[in-house]
Amino acid sequence: MSPSPLVWLVVLLVVLPATGLVSAWAYMIQMPGQSYDGPLLPLSEDEALLRDRLEGHVRALAEGIGERNVSRPAALEAAARYIEDRFEELGHEVTTLSYEVDGVRVRNLEVTLPGRTDPAELVLVGAHYDSAPGTPGANDNASGVAALLELAALLGSEPLDRTVRLVAFTNEEPPYFETPEMGSRVYAGAAAARGDRITAMISLETIGYYSEESDSQSYPVPLNLLYPDRGDFIGFVGNLSSRSLVRRSIATFRETTPLPTEGAAVPSGIPGVGWSDHSSFWIHDFPAIMITDTALFRYPHYHLPTDTPDQLDYLRMVRVVQGVAEVVRDLASGGA
Repeated sequence: MSPSPLVWLVVLLVVLPATGLVSAWAYMIQMPGQSYDGPLLPLSEDEALLRDRLEGHVRALAEGIGERNVSRPAALEAAARYIEDRFEELGHEVTTLSYEVDGVRVRNLEVTLPGRTDPAELVLVGAHYDSAPGTPGANDNASGVAALLELAALLGSEPLDRTVRLVAFTNEEPPYFETPEMGSRVYAGAAAARGDRITAMISLETIGYYSEESDSQSYPVPLNLLYPDRGDFIGFVGNLSSRSLVRRSIATFRETTPLPTEGAAVPSGIPGVGWSDHSSFWIHDFPAIMITDTALFRYPHYHLPTDTPDQLDYLRMVRVVQGVAEVVRDLASGGA
């Protein structure tokens, strides 16, 4: 007996759209490899030194300098000098890319690690060093800057096929976020105008806070229906156009690093997906992702005076830095 017209109507109106929705979400959130699901491993002696250096950078920026933005230009410049000095101590030449905002001279800072075989192809890693008004910005974003500085140490003497650029951005925070004065927007626009071949961009954004408690993690709708409620993972986030980069990056991290991970390549209009410097590169069709602890969706001290160095988990930050170094090595190795 053939199905009745009512059955076919149900299939057309309910089953097929639901199947399509499930397939679409699977396309966006299913990631290669397996998230780490083991104990938090102790640090080796060298890893403990890395932990101490990461904490030292965070404390220098968040305690020694404190709130740093255009409304406090001396502090913003002090942060830029700290980053510049650390890069130079590692033997890197620092390029200053400056511009004026509201009568204040601000600057992005760039270090280039030249590629051997494909030097015109660029892998860019960035983190913003300004903080939001009213906060010392330990997690947001001294944590990302600390990682950037230690990546310069880990990768600086390695032979890489593609060129790697490490960039400290200014003016990510309000009131400049998503305006022409945002440091990464200035940088990405100039890169596009030059015809730079950026094959991958990674934004390091709030990577220092973790919790193993249930209900410690929230998400924007509809992602709240699809991901775990414990904030013990590092996230890899991109738009649909950057799906391949999200998947390649999280696969490498999962293969090499004992830290839980979650990934998503979803429409950029979902709240939070584009809330950092990577979105500046999407404007020019560069593949770009954010690596993050999810900021305000987990961190109770987001944009508050209590965003201080003692809130951060420096052991897990070590794992993030090690994993990101492996991701950059892979992305700079050439190939797809």
